[in-house]
Amino acid sequence: MSQATTPETAQTPGGRLPDGFGVRIDPRVRRFAGGQVLIGGSPTRMLKLAPAAAAMIDGDHLEVVDSRTAVVARRLLDSGVGNPRPTRLPSTSDVTVIVPVRNNAAGVRRLLQALPGLEVIVIDDGSDTPVVTSEDPRVRVLRSDVSRGPSAARNRGLREARTEFVAFLDSDVVPRIGWLEASLGHFSDPAVALVAPRIVALDPDNGALARYEHARSSLDLGRREAAVVAGSPVSYVPSAAMVVRREALAGCGGFDETMHVAEDVDVCRRLRAAGWRLRYEPIARVAHDHRVGFREWFSRKVFYGTGAAPLEARHPGTVPPMAISVWTLLACAAVATLTRFGFVVAVLSQFVTLLRLRRMFAELDRPTRIAAVLTGQGFAGGMWQVASAACRHYWPLTFVAAVLSSKVRRAVVAFAVAEGIWDWYSHREGGGLDPVRYVFYKRLDDIAYGAGLWKGVVDARDPAALMPDIRS
Repeated sequence: MSQATTPETAQTPGGRLPDGFGVRIDPRVRRFAGGQVLIGGSPTRMLKLAPAAAAMIDGDHLEVVDSRTAVVARRLLDSGVGNPRPTRLPSTSDVTVIVPVRNNAAGVRRLLQALPGLEVIVIDDGSDTPVVTSEDPRVRVLRSDVSRGPSAARNRGLREARTEFVAFLDSDVVPRIGWLEASLGHFSDPAVALVAPRIVALDPDNGALARYEHARSSLDLGRREAAVVAGSPVSYVPSAAMVVRREALAGCGGFDETMHVAEDVDVCRRLRAAGWRLRYEPIARVAHDHRVGFREWFSRKVFYGTGAAPLEARHPGTVPPMAISVWTLLACAAVATLTRFGFVVAVLSQFVTLLRLRRMFAELDRPTRIAAVLTGQGFAGGMWQVASAACRHYWPLTFVAAVLSSKVRRAVVAFAVAEGIWDWYSHREGGGLDPVRYVFYKRLDDIAYGAGLWKGVVDARDPAALMPDIRS
């Protein structure tokens, strides 16, 4: 767990938060010492506020009214304990929609019907049959005779646009009403460069695989709003739908045209490295026409897995299969032995963690209780990480070990079932799959992604993407 204190100044690419901007404390954050100590965010951290700063928060809300409240609001946002509540938004006339497409003219026609009154640039990336120019004067179609990939198509649209903001939408999506307005509000924060909506299923009832994708699509980042930060639950956002400041993205070089997978993750990493903030806004929704034929679904998951190795080469340490403390890892490994000695080792290792956390919270009321709660949460999160990595990132090694050892085999089966059930419970949607079929598809999903991950590592001749982040 990291610690942070409120600084006297805050440096951001776009300047300070405007007057009237609001920040609301996340409901999962715990407050102590009269609101001067906040524990929450992801990863979990402790934020200490000066008494004057704590007094600025009215209940769970802070409104920016001057430079001092702007500094505190920025710190709440950057620490992950607060979420933005903008009060004004740019005009939709300040947005150009860029649609890269190849061989999906029907998808473009469907998409354009959902974008009335917006400036649109369609980049035909070498379709076999050229996309027909729209009769709408707000829509321009630019064609490349040879396909150069979606990144190059997006960059061409970025160069052609003249508005302050651009929205990238793939040809297989259909935005829901209000998606753009809900996204644009975040840009009242001058340090925000990118906002992404939640991507949901266009047709969630088209068979069992469609219902699985409705709950667990790789493009759907969940129900909770969040900052986009490497190592957090929302570590990137997909380029299938995102809104960006044109100059911010152009200043970072646009999309990497040499990458044909994970280029969206790369953009998020580069914008963050440049000091920009990124937001995920699930209230804004864009429907995606998911691949639900088994062969294309499975091959797409493999394709996603191949992106980890090039990402690790460009951004070392930002895509580990696990990020876990050594004491939590020791406890998880000990429990996995399913022996009495292993359980004793797990208890002792967690006792060490509790003592370390208690020292960190010694100045607070009930430090032992706080440390115990966080130790339990850390252990549960660690077990989930280990089980997930064993079934997803490391499944080839897990499979070999399970074949060679009956004890490992029992542990693997327990991990695979327990992690799958927990994943079903965490991501279940109305009308979704029963847990048995969900776990079946989840394990296939993991096998496909893991196969792609190992293929990418072998092709790159670099195992770095398989290395866990083990912390002291």
